[in-house]
Amino acid sequence: MFVAYARELDVSSCAGTPEKAKKNLLEAVGLFLEEAERMGTLSQILREAGYRKRRQKLQGPKLVSLRKVSLPLLLEHAKT
Repeated sequence: MFVAYARELDVSSCAGTPEKAKKNLLEAVGLFLEEAERMGTLSQILREAGYRKRRQKLQGPKLVSLRKVSLPLLLEHAKT
């Protein structure tokens, strides 16, 4: 299973392949933004996520760093 995540908006999706997970994420973000606009909260959400309007375009927050981390899972947490 692959998970695609839009960190700034806290929206995620998943699928069996990386390409499908990305496609699903784009759809999920689109639906999220449409609903936020319908509810009248889109501007606030984008502002809180670090987006700024510059010359009639939205500019996203600057990425400072990105790190993938793997942590060991204790055996008692792995039981299902």
